[in-house]
Amino acid sequence: MTRYPTGPFADWLRLREPADADARCGELVDRLRDRLTGDRPLVVHDLGSGTGSMLRWLAPRLPGPQRWVLHDRDPGLLARAGAAVPVAADGSPVEVTTREGDITRLTAADLAGAGLVTASALLDMLGAAEIARIVAACAGAGCPSLFVLSVVGRVTLTPADPLDAEVAAAFDDHQRRTVDGRRLLGPDAAGAAVAEFRRHGRPVTVRPSPWRLGPDRAALTVEWFDGWLDAAVAQRPDLADRTAGYARRRRADAAAGQLTVTVGHEDLLAGAE
Repeated sequence: MTRYPTGPFADWLRLREPADADARCGELVDRLRDRLTGDRPLVVHDLGSGTGSMLRWLAPRLPGPQRWVLHDRDPGLLARAGAAVPVAADGSPVEVTTREGDITRLTAADLAGAGLVTASALLDMLGAAEIARIVAACAGAGCPSLFVLSVVGRVTLTPADPLDAEVAAAFDDHQRRTVDGRRLLGPDAAGAAVAEFRRHGRPVTVRPSPWRLGPDRAALTVEWFDGWLDAAVAQRPDLADRTAGYARRRRADAAAGQLTVTVGHEDLLAGAE
C-alpha cells in the first residue's frame, strides 16, 4: 500500500477524524454489539489503523475488556495510535498493541483468536487481489468484519457548478489508476469486498455513511477540495487551465462557509448475522 509521508498524512487524519466519527454507521455497531458476547476479552484487529481513529471511535461503543491489535506499515502512525487509549463502554480496560507490516499479506493465521476485524477508509486504496486476500484472511478467522468509510464515487457540491461532474469523473478515474502494476479499485472497492465476503459464505450488511461538510467544517472542506481537485488534474492535466477560476471560487466559498459537500461512503459488516 502507498502511504503519504507520516507528518502530512497524520495531519490529514487528525483533521478528518471528527467527520469520520459522525459519518460511520451506528446501526452496524448495534448489530455487532449484539453478536459480541462472552466472558473473555474481545480481541480486535484494526487494519490500516493510521493514528487510531477507529480505536478511539469504536472501543468506547463496545462493552467489556478489549485487546486491540493495530496494523499499519508506518511506525510513526502506529506510535501515535498507541498513545491515546480509550476505555470500553462499561469502563473496562482497553489494551493496545501494534504490528508493523503489509496488511495486504495477512493470513487467517495472523488473525487467529480475533473476535472482530475492522478497517476505516481503507478498501478504496486497494486492488482486487489485495481485497481478495484480506477478505480471505477475515473469513478464515471466522469472526465478524466491520469495514467502514469506503468512497463510492458520489460527490455533491452545493451550490452546483458546471465543472463539478467533470472533476468528479476525473477523480474517480484517478482512484482507479494503476500503481506499481496494480489497478486500484477506488469507488468499486466496497462492492468488490461485498462480493468476496459472499463468495466465502459470509453474509454482508451495507449501509451509507456519507460525509456532510458544511460551514462548521470549513477547514476540512478546503483540504478535501484541494486533494479532490489535485487528483482530478493529475489524472487529466487538460483540466488544469480550465479549473483555475473554478478552484479559486470553490476555495473562497469553502473558506467563507458558503460551500457544502456530501461525499458518499459505504460501511459494511460481514459475518454478523
